[in-house]
Amino acid sequence: MGQTMGETNRTDVLIVGGGLAGCATAYYLAGEGVGVSLIERWDLNTLQSGCNSGSLHAQIPHEPFVQYGDAWTESYARTIPLLSDSIALWSGLGEELGADLEVSIRGGLLVAENETQMRDIERKVSVERAHGLSVEMLSRGALLELAPYVNENLIGGAFCPNEGKANPLLATPAFARAAQACGADIRCRTELLSLERTTSGFRADTSGGIFEAARVVNCAGTYAPEIARMVGLDIPIDGYPIQVSITEAVAPLVKHLVYSASEKLSLKQAASGGLMIGGGWPALQDPITGRLALDPASLKANLQIAQAVVPAVADLQLLRTWVASVSGSDDWKPVLGKVPGVPGFFMNAVPWLGFTAGPMAARAVAQLLLDRDPGVDMTAFSAGRYQ
Repeated sequence: MGQTMGETNRTDVLIVGGGLAGCATAYYLAGEGVGVSLIERWDLNTLQSGCNSGSLHAQIPHEPFVQYGDAWTESYARTIPLLSDSIALWSGLGEELGADLEVSIRGGLLVAENETQMRDIERKVSVERAHGLSVEMLSRGALLELAPYVNENLIGGAFCPNEGKANPLLATPAFARAAQACGADIRCRTELLSLERTTSGFRADTSGGIFEAARVVNCAGTYAPEIARMVGLDIPIDGYPIQVSITEAVAPLVKHLVYSASEKLSLKQAASGGLMIGGGWPALQDPITGRLALDPASLKANLQIAQAVVPAVADLQLLRTWVASVSGSDDWKPVLGKVPGVPGFFMNAVPWLGFTAGPMAARAVAQLLLDRDPGVDMTAFSAGRYQ
């Protein structure tokens, strides 16, 4: 049962946010015997954790690579080990959590239409390899042999074997159930109204009562900047409205996670048989109410590039397009771990690729709270870079 407004709840760690980041962090802490309370202003998995298309990315995203250049690429590339380690975690999560998360790691395929794009891909691959990622350049013949479903006019690309997909509707609930089984207290419909430091930690005023906690973990996704400002931290993460589509179910066709060097695209086949088509195309957002709506121009462009890469898309019925707000930043890098100058306050925010990095980011942050080695180099992800 929920607490009344006048009650004070005491916990070792208060987690703010009931998406993948929050529920996974709760699981990894509660499993170590840490007292955990998680608050979520709506319901679990209702925002970007449950509305993304479930891609598991390891490659450097092609569009910002081309757009932002070498300095951005070298900075972002330090994220590759975190993403790779997280995908390795995804592979065993179903068994660990006792749930079928529909994880499939069959590789990611970036395709090119012309020689300029091939040269860009080759430059990107050299950086990825330097940071430990296995990526293979493909000629036209090798591409068509590996993926006979793609357009025969494509001239080549790159293949990363440790990319894939999982079901975002299943992952967060599985972490939440496992966390509760370990003793975590999860409160939905509980909004954080204010947060202040005390001599013993933090006092959180919420719509469900007062929480006193020794430590706080900010896992609020697109709302992470709002929570961070409560302790005097400004982080340049914003919400970006995007849209994703799914087609009718068809027989097995697309084996890989497919991208294009020509335009924004992520395309894969869900376990249900439908083709998931996305890539970050913008949705519409009302400037006054903030309400999201489908952008027909984005939908048309997204479907055009999908058909250009996989011609069979043209023969399929589109079942549904949905909109969501996802967190993003210019540097694309996570904000993880302790916040310098704010003892006991921890960040777990991964812009753009939060679904992929979610399990490893949560485990690493939990290890930091336990004063252990996080298992991944976190120096590039400190919130101190914004102070």
